[in-house]
Amino acid sequence: MAKYKPIDMVKEYRGKICEHSDTYFQKRGKTLCTGRICKPRDLAKKPYSAEELAVRQKFTQARAAVKALTAEQKAAYEEAFANQKKYSSLQGYMFAMEYAKLV
Repeated sequence: MAKYKPIDMVKEYRGKICEHSDTYFQKRGKTLCTGRICKPRDLAKKPYSAEELAVRQKFTQARAAVKALTAEQKAAYEEAFANQKKYSSLQGYMFAMEYAKLV
């Protein structure tokens, strides 16, 4: 694990950070995080399991369901989104609700 000093534009680091891989940035709510992918998965040696493929399929179905929402459904989600504090974006809230329907 590498030593690090946060710079002003990055307020928080999460996860394992190593020195030999590409850095990525991610915004989680109001926090900007960065990290590095260490030892990426080799799909030839370790392909996706049936459970992982099922999760990927549910994710794809939830994204399609969000894209297919009507204007009335989006308006209903906007009202419900205004009364909650867990999700920071309407898009994330709609995705979570549609994903919950699949589980």
